[in-house]
Amino acid sequence: MKKLAILFLGLFVLTGSARADFQAGMDDYEKEDYAAALKEWRPLAEAGFPDSQRMLGYMHGNGKGVVEDHKEALKWYRKAAEQGYAIGQGSLGYVYLKGEGVTQDFVHAYMWFNIAAQNGDEKAKTRKNNLEKEMMPSQLEESKNLTRECVRKDYKGC
Repeated sequence: MKKLAILFLGLFVLTGSARADFQAGMDDYEKEDYAAALKEWRPLAEAGFPDSQRMLGYMHGNGKGVVEDHKEALKWYRKAAEQGYAIGQGSLGYVYLKGEGVTQDFVHAYMWFNIAAQNGDEKAKTRKNNLEKEMMPSQLEESKNLTRECVRKDYKGC
């Protein structure tokens, strides 16, 4: 029991430290000190923190402090999305909508927007509703089937 309490305390401290590091990165980002933001976020992203993964995706997708690289952005968005991070899922939907780093694919864009919306991302909900107006009924049916399958697989390999 004592070991379990120590483990939970260690995780709490680590998470608190990670949150502070993430916020320091946000402060740097807002000051347009992208190198400092990357320095804060990269270790967190590599350790599996989805908010940092999503921000690395954004920076790579928009050339903020790095060379614009949509494949690298896709990698980081996917890591965040597969952890159930709604904003990362919505970002992945946007990548498919625009065809940035992947072939443009409304079916997969809708799937990720749908999943993100179900997980609370309001921007994804709006994008999903707008995209739905542009899709054929067969595309919507396919996307909804893919959504159910992706949720069943806990967002992995979608």
